[in-house]
Amino acid sequence: MSSDQLIPRTAVALGITDPVESARAELKAALAAIEVKANVPKRVAQATDRGVADARRFARRHPTQASLAVLGAAAVVGLTVWGIVRAYTR
Repeated sequence: MSSDQLIPRTAVALGITDPVESARAELKAALAAIEVKANVPKRVAQATDRGVADARRFARRHPTQASLAVLGAAAVVGLTVWGIVRAYTR
């Protein structure tokens, strides 16, 4: 592997022979992995962006099905709210 290749922040570079440098590299990689896993708001934002992009792509390819899906979702939400209000007022 050449030295100009980028490695992920959560990986340890190969070829470290010094035990202190190796331990530092492993600690740095472990902390980066914890940061990646623990950053829930960033992960949620990325998942939301992917979902929106997928929905837009689907809507461009299949506009009729997308419209029906939106109408169906609106009907389910409306019926759910109506059922909750009806149960509450009884």
